[in-house]
Amino acid sequence: MEEPRTDAAGWSALHAGVQPSAIVRGWLRLVQGLAAGPVGRVPPDVLSVAGVLAVAGAWAAAAAGGRWPLLAVVLVVAAGSLDGLDGAVALRTGRARPLGAVVDAAADRVGDLLLAAVLVALGAPPGWAIAAAVSVLLHEYVRARAQSVGMPGVGGVTVAERPSRVIVVAVAALGAGALPAGTPLTGWNWATVLVVAWTVVGAVGLLQLVVGIRRAIPREFPPDR
Repeated sequence: MEEPRTDAAGWSALHAGVQPSAIVRGWLRLVQGLAAGPVGRVPPDVLSVAGVLAVAGAWAAAAAGGRWPLLAVVLVVAAGSLDGLDGAVALRTGRARPLGAVVDAAADRVGDLLLAAVLVALGAPPGWAIAAAVSVLLHEYVRARAQSVGMPGVGGVTVAERPSRVIVVAVAALGAGALPAGTPLTGWNWATVLVVAWTVVGAVGLLQLVVGIRRAIPREFPPDR
């Protein structure tokens, strides 16, 4: 039986042929090293669900106020790490399967909604948080629909992928916990600044994705299989 691939080629195979960048390759080496330890015995689906629970915990910490948002930083980063670990464990242990990809995708979307909720708990205007969440759902829906009509790959990796969302929320929580008076110079609420940034990045990412889809999508429908 063929050994499961745990390198960049294996990651690329699970992500519809996308070639990882140098940064992603470094991240892959890190999570694959972690996957080689005791965490490798945990089912990938459990890791996916654990990531959602970590973001839920971050929301609770953010809502508590005071210095508790600093704990939210740790939990948000942990959620991002678990998001990479589930795939790494699946590759290393040969447990990658279509249903697992569905579970992972569903967990990611629930996690994205909770990330937006964390920003609201930190003081972001709900309207902007809804806009940020909608940008994510639209981004992923457009990609999924393009793939369903025959687009090979993912249409391109944009600036609005999930790591960007995790970074935005982690920075907002760090600022809220460490500098509760607001951002330097302006004094604006950290969550407000970051939720606007998320929405802008989401719009740019959606534009990038549309351009990529136009280049990659089949010209005929239904596609010639």
